[in-house]
Amino acid sequence: MAATTTPRSVWSGVLIGIGVAAFVDETVFHQLLHWHHFYDRSTPAVGLVSDGLFHAFGWFAVVIGLVMVADLVRRTSLSKRGLTGGILLGAGGFQLYDGTIQHKILRLHQIRYHVAIAPYDWAWNIVALLILAVAVLLLRGVFRRRAR
Repeated sequence: MAATTTPRSVWSGVLIGIGVAAFVDETVFHQLLHWHHFYDRSTPAVGLVSDGLFHAFGWFAVVIGLVMVADLVRRTSLSKRGLTGGILLGAGGFQLYDGTIQHKILRLHQIRYHVAIAPYDWAWNIVALLILAVAVLLLRGVFRRRAR
C-alpha cells in the first residue's frame, strides 16, 4: 500500500461522512420534521434558500468523496477501514460542529424551537461524540498497522 493511500482513503471518507450527515440533517430536521432551517434569523424564504445551499454543499461533498474513492479503487489502493473511519470522522465532526458552532456560537438555528432545548442539545452532541469515538478507534488501528 502506498504511503499516501490510507490518508486519501480517510479524506475521501471524511467528505462522504460530512455530506451524508448534512443530507440526513437537511432531510429529517429541515424537510420532514420542519424543526428549523439552516438559517432561521430571517424570513421563511431566506430559510428555504439557505436549506437549498446547505443541501447542495452536502451533495458536492459526497460526490467529491466518491470520485476520490473511485480513483483509489481504480488504483487498487483503497483502505476500507480508513474509508469507514473517515466516514464516521466526517459525520461525527460535522454533527459536533453543527451542534456547537452553528447552534450555540453563531446561533444560525436551534435543533428545535418552542421546547426545552437542553435535552436536544445534549443528545445531539453526545451522539456526535460517540460517532467520533468509534472513528478514532477505527483510525488508530489503521494507522497503527500502517506504522509497522
